[in-house]
Amino acid sequence: MPGFLVRMAITAAGLWLADRMFEGIRFHTALSLLGAALLLGLVNAFVRPLVLVLTFPITLVTLGAFLFVINAAMLGLVAWLLDGFEVASFWSALFGSIVVSFTSWLASWYVGPRGRYEVLVMRRSQEIDGGWR
Repeated sequence: MPGFLVRMAITAAGLWLADRMFEGIRFHTALSLLGAALLLGLVNAFVRPLVLVLTFPITLVTLGAFLFVINAAMLGLVAWLLDGFEVASFWSALFGSIVVSFTSWLASWYVGPRGRYEVLVMRRSQEIDGGWR
């Protein structure tokens, strides 16, 4: 459960950043921002995989560039489903989804699957008496 809440907070931060960067994306309240983050997580978990399977040929032909369109469509779907969240145009949805994706990607470097902050520590082994220690 903590991992889900951390990822939802990261998505909310990306949506908030997109709201600040682009005039075509607007939240009426902080509650609608949190609702959009929750709904975007649900849409990405249940609707997006189906859309990915159905659009696989065009995604393959465009060498994956169509994934940007799918992400924009998921953001537009959330705006359509949720009162208090507005996306003015396709381009606003496209650029907003890029910001949300980049924010989530950047945060995933530091957050593990359980929502904990993770640091990778690597230690060198030294060869002693012909063997590795």
